Amino acid sequence: MNPLADELNSILEGTIAGRLLSNLGRRFYFPKGIIAQSTEAKKSATVANGTIGMAYSDGKPMILSAIADNMASLTPEESVAYAPTAGVEKARAVWKDLLIQKNPSLDPAKISLPVVVPGLTAGLSWTADMFISKGSSIIASEPCWDNYSLIFEVRRGAELVGTPFVGIGEGLDMDAISEAVRRMAKTGTVRIIFNFPNNPSGYSPTTGEEEALVNLIRETAEGGADVLVICDDAYFGLFYEDNISRESLFVRFANLHDRVLAIKVDGPIKEDFVWGLRMGFLTFGSKNLNQIHYEALIKKVMGAIRSSVSCTNTSAQYLMLKAMEDERTPGEKGRYRAILQRRYNLVKSFTAAHPNHPVLRPLPFNSGYFMSFHCEVDAEALRQELLARHGIGVISLGEHYLRVAFSSIDEEKITETYRIIYDVAAKLGEADF
Repeated sequence: MNPLADELNSILEGTIAGRLLSNLGRRFYFPKGIIAQSTEAKKSATVANGTIGMAYSDGKPMILSAIADNMASLTPEESVAYAPTAGVEKARAVWKDLLIQKNPSLDPAKISLPVVVPGLTAGLSWTADMFISKGSSIIASEPCWDNYSLIFEVRRGAELVGTPFVGIGEGLDMDAISEAVRRMAKTGTVRIIFNFPNNPSGYSPTTGEEEALVNLIRETAEGGADVLVICDDAYFGLFYEDNISRESLFVRFANLHDRVLAIKVDGPIKEDFVWGLRMGFLTFGSKNLNQIHYEALIKKVMGAIRSSVSCTNTSAQYLMLKAMEDERTPGEKGRYRAILQRRYNLVKSFTAAHPNHPVLRPLPFNSGYFMSFHCEVDAEALRQELLARHGIGVISLGEHYLRVAFSSIDEEKITETYRIIYDVAAKLGEADF
């Protein structure tokens, strides 16, 4: 193993992070090569800097006029220069400040500085590289975002333990979640991913359910199991009911117990309506880890970044910073969220007014971009019928789940869209019987 990896592993030795590292995670390190040497040169090479593979003229990166004209608000350094491997320092600092603003219970001294990643998928994938080994298992909601299978099972060779986080009742199925956690705890290690607001169900825990989840993880750690909790917060902040906690579950897990390692994967992609910028953040939190431990973990993440994509898009980071600093942004975000709230209200009203459908049962939903149905007919057949005959696009997940993204349906079309979905599903049900 590389001596730099050994050094990082020795720093993490005896901690929850060190115990949870995968075989690949133990091998990761950040090389003292081109990037590290270039970083040093930026600080000290005042005469000439010949370290980085970029073309400069008069001290600025060369830039095509077409690029400059269309990114007029960005300097060449902000638009076409390479970003540091862990991200633009200001972007990392600003996002951490925003985390504290949005989660006031979070102690900034107890978490790492966020690492910039090229989208939340990359953050989840590198988290899997770091902490998921071949043959290990991770608990996830069933149904879940279909990319989890690619990330955890296909790429890492792990088992995705599908668990009905939301089921027959009105909210979380705590019995199912507790059973899955307690069964896995017998192995000595629990890995679980919480995606709230959930994709595809569109559900977030109520404050009471959040307390139950925290107590479950605390009891598991107190019982002697190491626990990795991944908080996939892609849709954080899009809450439509008053009984949902406005803070991330990461807040509760980051300082819960020395046997719990919490990882928050989030970013402006969904929160700030900038999907194509492909920019996210990876943040670590655990009760007994200090900044030296966090720096070791960050260097391992930097090794994962350097060995795959090298760094995250520079212009996306600076555009995000400009959006955060723009006085128009809060008002625009408020208006966009109000639009989503109205769409949610219409869907909620429709499903409430049409109970006891013969083949469709809405899963609990209260947040995010989506809601889903459990189908007594083949979900894919229903999807194809809606698309081919009615021009309505929805997503089938497995045989029994149909996801509808009300976030992308104009307000005036929602009621009619759902009426068609209900009618077509009912007719398919009659044909089956």
